[in-house]
This record gives sequence, structure tokens and C-alpha cells, in this order.
Amino acid sequence: QVQLVESGGGLAQAGGSLRLSCEASGETSTIYQRGWFRQAPGKEREFVAGISWIGGAPYYLDSLKYRFIISRDNAKNAIYLQMNGLKPEDTAVYYCAASRSRVIISEAEAYTYWGQGTQVTVSS
Repeated sequence: QVQLVESGGGLAQAGGSLRLSCEASGETSTIYQRGWFRQAPGKEREFVAGISWIGGAPYYLDSLKYRFIISRDNAKNAIYLQMNGLKPEDTAVYYCAASRSRVIISEAEAYTYWGQGTQVTVSS
């Protein structure tokens, strides 16, 4: 089992920034992809960004790649999501996820482990 714990959500004004963190514990040796998803009220969960633990560039939802940055800290077994230029439409619950897929993947179904989610609210 793998446990994922997110932190860093909260309230921000439009144009502001927030940084989300996700620490993993447990049987992480077979986790090769980690990512962030978000779900706004009344909408489906959507992929935000992903990062591979076995090399390769981070990958993003195209519409977010110039505002959001995903990074990792191998020593802490953590990933981060730096969100800049926040917009009210970024308001959602953000989830950290982990997958055993060896190739980059953006489908939620491919991610086995999920955090509890952290609320991000952006006011106009």
C-alpha cells in the first residue's frame, strides 16, 4: 500500500500563487508516475500535471503548462505543484495520485493510489 498526504491548499486571490505538496509513504518502490488531478464542483476529475520517477520531462494539461509547475524531491518522496497566476476557474479540490505505470499517463484510471484532496479556492 501507498499513502499520499497532500498539503498547501487554501484561499488565494486571482493572480496569486499557491504551492501544493504531496508526500508518499509505504510501498513506493513500484511507483513510477505521480501526478496531480483536480475536480471542480459538478465537473469530472481532470489531469493537471504528472512527473515520472524514472526519467523524462514533466507533463501537463496543455492549458496549464505555462502557469503550473510540478516538481519532485526524491529524498522526501514528495511532489509539489507550484500554481501561479491563479484564476477563479482553478478553484477545485486537488488530488495527488500515484501509478505503477512505467510510461507517462494522464488517465485517472491508471492511478492506483490517491490522497484525500486539498481544497484550492481562488477569489476574483
